[in-house]
Amino acid sequence: MSSSTTTQRIPRFKLTPAALTVVLSLVAIGAVVLFMTFDLKGNLGYIVPRRAIKVSAMVLAAVAVGVSTLLFQTVTNNKILTPSIMGFDALYVLLQTVLVFTLGGTAWVTVPESFKFVIEMVLMVVFAGLLYRWLFTGGNRSLHLMLLIGIVFATLFRGVSALLQRLMEPSEYIILQDLFFASFNQVDPGVLGLAGVVVAVASFFAWRMKSTLDVVSLGRDTCISLGVNHRSVVTRVLVICTVLVAASTALVGPVTFFGLLVVSLGYIICRSYKHVWLLPIVCLLGIIALVGGQFLLENIFGFSTALSIVIEFVGGILFIALLLKGSLK
Repeated sequence: MSSSTTTQRIPRFKLTPAALTVVLSLVAIGAVVLFMTFDLKGNLGYIVPRRAIKVSAMVLAAVAVGVSTLLFQTVTNNKILTPSIMGFDALYVLLQTVLVFTLGGTAWVTVPESFKFVIEMVLMVVFAGLLYRWLFTGGNRSLHLMLLIGIVFATLFRGVSALLQRLMEPSEYIILQDLFFASFNQVDPGVLGLAGVVVAVASFFAWRMKSTLDVVSLGRDTCISLGVNHRSVVTRVLVICTVLVAASTALVGPVTFFGLLVVSLGYIICRSYKHVWLLPIVCLLGIIALVGGQFLLENIFGFSTALSIVIEFVGGILFIALLLKGSLK
C-alpha cells in the first residue's frame, strides 16, 4: 500500500471568527481583571480608582486607534496606510506647538483639561478634513502618491513645529515636550469621561456602516457599480477616523504604529474580511496589547521602559516588513 494511502492528513484546528471573538473577549477581560487586582494592597480607596482610570484610558485608546486604522485602510484599500503615517500625529504636534507658542506654556497648561480636550479635537477634525478630504474623495489616485503626500504633509508639519520650538523659551519647550509622548499615567477623569462619550458615539456610527465598509473594501469602481455613494461614504469615514484619532491623541498622546500593529494582526488571525468580525477583533487585540503590555512593564520589568516606546519599536519593524514584503501596491 502506497504511503499516500497509509498516511492520514492531520486536520488543523482553526477558530471561526465568532469563536475567535469569544476567546479574545475572555483574554481581554482576564487582562483587565489581572491588572486591576494583581498585588492589590494598601489604601484601596486610592489605588483602585487610579488603576480604573488607567485601564479605562487604555481601553479607549485601543478602541479609538484600532477602529480608525481599520476604517482608514478600508477606504484607502491598502493594508499599510494609517492615519498616523499620513500625518495625523504630526498635525497633533503642530497644533500643540502653535498653541503653546501663541498662548504660552504656562497659560496652555492651566487651561481646564476638558476645555483643552475639546479645543484639540475640534482643531484636528477641521484641519484634517480640509487637508485630506480631497485626497480620498476624488478619482482613482496612485497609492504611492497618497503615501508621498502624507509624508510631505508630515514633514511640513514637523518642520514648522521644529521652527516654532526653536523660537520658544526653554521652559515652554520643556512643557511642550511632555505633551508629545503617549502616557496612561496622567489622565484627567473629566477628560476620560468626555473622551469615552466621543469614542462611543464615533464607534457606534462606524459599526452601523459595517456592511457598507465591506463593499467599499472591494475598491472604488466596484463600490460605485454596486450602487454605493463612494464619495459620501469616504467623507463620513474620514470624519469618524479624525474624531477617533483626535480623541485618542488628545487623551493619551500619539502612538504612531499601534494601529498598524493590531489591525495587521487582526487580518492575520481572522479568516474573514467582514467588518462585523474585524471591528471587535481589532478592538480586543488592542485592549490585550495595551493592558497586558502595561501589566508586564509594571510588574515584570519594573517600569524599565515606557509602553509607547515598545509599541513604536515593534510597530516600526512591522511597517518595514510590510514594505519589504511588497504590501504597497
